[in-house]
Amino acid sequence: MDPNTPSAAAFSGGTPPVRPDIAALAPYVPGEQPQGGRWIKLNTNENPYPPPAAVGDAIRDAASGRNLAKYPDPLATSFRKQAGETLGIDPDWILCGNGSDDVLTILVRTFLGQGESLRMPYPSYILYRTLAGIQGARCHEVTFETDWSLSPLFTAARSGLRLAIIPNPNSPSGTLLSKEWLLEAAQQLPCPLVIDEAYVDFAETNCLDLVAACENVIITRSFSKSYALAGLRFGFAVARPQIIEQLTKVKDSYNCDTLSIAAATAAIADTAWLARTRSLVIATRTRLEASLAAMGFSVQPSQANFVWCTHPDKNHRAIYEALKQQGILIRWMNYPGWGDGLRVSVGTEEETDAFLAALASILEQL
Repeated sequence: MDPNTPSAAAFSGGTPPVRPDIAALAPYVPGEQPQGGRWIKLNTNENPYPPPAAVGDAIRDAASGRNLAKYPDPLATSFRKQAGETLGIDPDWILCGNGSDDVLTILVRTFLGQGESLRMPYPSYILYRTLAGIQGARCHEVTFETDWSLSPLFTAARSGLRLAIIPNPNSPSGTLLSKEWLLEAAQQLPCPLVIDEAYVDFAETNCLDLVAACENVIITRSFSKSYALAGLRFGFAVARPQIIEQLTKVKDSYNCDTLSIAAATAAIADTAWLARTRSLVIATRTRLEASLAAMGFSVQPSQANFVWCTHPDKNHRAIYEALKQQGILIRWMNYPGWGDGLRVSVGTEEETDAFLAALASILEQL
């Protein structure tokens, strides 16, 4: 047989023969990221302020000479040392990633196998569901109560349960579960509990000390929100060293590049910048919540850098579309079985003024 003649079983075009669970997978859809024109962007929870000045200096230094011709430090040692100093933890308890989404991917790949289960609250960050699906795993969702608490069902035993994830603060609600509840949940669960703290720098408290208190707690954090580095991609996990050792086996060899390591190291060292920026965001968040309530919205008090709101009489999607026509992006989110609403990122004072003025005019017309 001519080796250049394809056999009957050879791929002949069309849809490639991917795994059935990938073919059936609903992909994660990020918020809109317009690349042209002038937009007021309040839809993906970026920090509205520039990152610390030291970040730019660190990137320039890292890009000088032959630094970019060499592979980066595979363990991001400089960052882990600085983060350890800033946060008061042992650097050996830290694993770095290309954004916290990369860290979440590593966690899911490490703990979840085909047919096993991931537990998560609903509604929350839908990427968790996608990551489980990529593994061929099941996603067991526990619906939040009306006060955004979780029932004992979240800690109930279940065959094949291998991992649980809770975003805290939660998205889209901006609500925060107490440290006491999370510790009790971790102690009851038969698997690791990941507490996704992507928004925690805008909250009243965090759960970092639970890692030392409970061996199955893992914390993940992002530099996209509080440190204004969404465009750079850097995140990290905090866990017991024996867990970090296993996660390191799964991560890509060089999953953080030289520039992101340098930038994140400089950013986490600047605690004064973080305190100032946090205060600005929280002040604007407070004003945004009050203004939305005055317009008739039901507003969920937020512990994050966004606000979740619903209106008893107006169509949420129509509001979103009308704002978009005026160059203002927010997030319309619809959760089957739960309902829909609007998530508004905290912008600068000027961006918030423009949003509120446009919204008031739209409400009069709907």
